[in-house]
Amino acid sequence: MLRVGVVGAAGRMGSQVCVAVEADPGLDLVAAVDPAGGQAAPAAGRMAITPERAALSEAGAEVVVDFSHIGAAMDTLEYCAGAGMHLVMGTSGFGPDRVARAGELFPGGPGRPNCIIVPNFALSAVLAVRFAELAAPWFDTAEVIELHHNAKVDAPSGTAISTAERMGKARGDTPWAHDPTTDEVLAGARGAIHASGVRIHSVRMNGMVAHEEIILGATGQTLTIRQDSYDRQSYMPGVVMAVKAIPGLEGATVGLERVLGI
Repeated sequence: MLRVGVVGAAGRMGSQVCVAVEADPGLDLVAAVDPAGGQAAPAAGRMAITPERAALSEAGAEVVVDFSHIGAAMDTLEYCAGAGMHLVMGTSGFGPDRVARAGELFPGGPGRPNCIIVPNFALSAVLAVRFAELAAPWFDTAEVIELHHNAKVDAPSGTAISTAERMGKARGDTPWAHDPTTDEVLAGARGAIHASGVRIHSVRMNGMVAHEEIILGATGQTLTIRQDSYDRQSYMPGVVMAVKAIPGLEGATVGLERVLGI
């Protein structure tokens, strides 16, 4: 059995991860950490929550799952690299600089720990991004709308950024069609422009969890790829897959695609 520790265990996602790990016969939840403190919610399972990351080492955790916030997540990154623990990172906010730091801390090699940074653990979301990547070379225009609950603090989402980036790479040197808009009556009405040229629109609203719509257009036709996560349970199969796969990966990896083999 893999010995697993969870950081951010008192949060909405972390508590669900604790339950998922406890429910899997191949995993053993040995530590539940939340740097922000807080009491163990019923959803956090049987494990008592501590604010100290040292509990991970003391419990002999082999794999750590982090669902905290970006400041705490960077501390977890440093801690796990130093302690020789594999890390499954689910916290949002990992831009290029932080991904590069993960690569420095987890260079791979025999006996060294690995790290995987996952923008979205929902298998439907991973597949939606892959479908958009396949479609991108065949259309002239593309825009991404990401929709989340109103407690999400970052915008655009990591999934939307990853989607735009991968669609741009799939097109190679072929630019998207020129945007004919000359008068943006309200600033930001056309969304943010990713470096790939794909526009991203962020919605934050009560009643939502996590959703993404990718719209591609060419002369006389459009293609819409839509993904919806209605409950945080949708992420748990992907989290468990990543935990079980991480010992067999190499160094720092971004995205669940490597685990799925797509």
